[in-house]
Amino acid sequence: MSTDVMDKSPAPAPPGKGGATAEGGLLRLVLDGMRRNMRQYGMLLALGLLVVVFAIWTDGDLILPRNVSNLVLQNSYILILAIGMMLVIIAGHIDLSVGSLTAFVGSTAAVLMVSHDVAWPIASIICLVMGAAAGAIQGWLIAYGGIPSFIVTLAGMLVWRGLTEILLKGQTLGPFPEGLGKLGNGFLPEVGPNTNYHNLTLLLGIVLAAAVVIQELRDRRRQQEFALELPPFNLFVLKLIAIIAAIAVVTMLLASYKGAPIVLLILGVLVVGYGYLMRNSIFGRHIYAIGGNLPAAKLSGVKDKKVSFYVFLNMGVLAALAGLVVAARLNAASPKAGLNFELEAIAASFIGGASMSGGVGTVLGAIIGGLVLGVLNNGMNLLGVGSDWQSVIKGLALLAAVGFDVWNKRRVGS
Repeated sequence: MSTDVMDKSPAPAPPGKGGATAEGGLLRLVLDGMRRNMRQYGMLLALGLLVVVFAIWTDGDLILPRNVSNLVLQNSYILILAIGMMLVIIAGHIDLSVGSLTAFVGSTAAVLMVSHDVAWPIASIICLVMGAAAGAIQGWLIAYGGIPSFIVTLAGMLVWRGLTEILLKGQTLGPFPEGLGKLGNGFLPEVGPNTNYHNLTLLLGIVLAAAVVIQELRDRRRQQEFALELPPFNLFVLKLIAIIAAIAVVTMLLASYKGAPIVLLILGVLVVGYGYLMRNSIFGRHIYAIGGNLPAAKLSGVKDKKVSFYVFLNMGVLAALAGLVVAARLNAASPKAGLNFELEAIAASFIGGASMSGGVGTVLGAIIGGLVLGVLNNGMNLLGVGSDWQSVIKGLALLAAVGFDVWNKRRVGS
């Protein structure tokens, strides 16, 4: 039996192969990709939503070039600490001492530079070595002494805070040399012709966008070589467009003011370096292994004690770097510096995707979590929200992030 009318509508194009899609097909691909990568994209979307909401509530003050620059400067030391804290949490530990160690390093720098006229580069190196030594002591007690990290770092928090009070004798000490001050408040120099923008910042933005695209293409090619599941090509392109757009917006905002802060370059180097360490190095895989399944890691030959030791040594160095940045930012060392920094760093790590049980998290996630807290702080300050309510809101944000992690695990498990 023949039919006079045949369906000549084109077959839908397979996902990820390009070509035409049905109406709403791209949206379905995006939503499906986000569902399968909820941990990766959830906080990124939350950060974007926060920026939009506070930009509206503050009548655009949040995204003024000057405020964006201040946002970077004000949160740089928390982001530095969050990178190290993320590694500690991935390894299945915690560090409560970083805020006090930050203050102790800052006070040591003040005594060396202000009281004894030590050149700031030499004093900075001494401070970084002291941070490494402090982290090594705590790491040895945890890894080889068998004392839980919570107890060791809680003791460290009290010890370093007490030593800070002893060094400064309860007083604020400053100012610092101009060279160190640029670490916390300086900007890249002006170069090239007058374009009404900061040329060097524009160049760095272009280089960063190109590097991100090359890295994303390389990662996708590597996934194809190992026959791993890939996100649809349309979603991949949309992701690249979103990343490039975000880089372009931030670059133009910074270039419209004084350019990129020097500390932003330091943060960029740390993110790239530690991101490569955690993704591509044996040591990074060992950190994930001991945090994800310690007995299995031991059976596989992972030297868990050595890895834990170096994780805390690294945390000490980053805490010392954060201490120098804080001191340079404030142009003085204070006995009260670094208060609650450890809580901010821990919160940034968990908001950025770290798991309470260890073995999960990324360096980029720590930066995203730190930026979420930074936008919250900055936006609430612009709105005149009191410090009491700010604490309440940040506590609820942390609770929501951890609750989201628990829900996501149950969803994946089911």
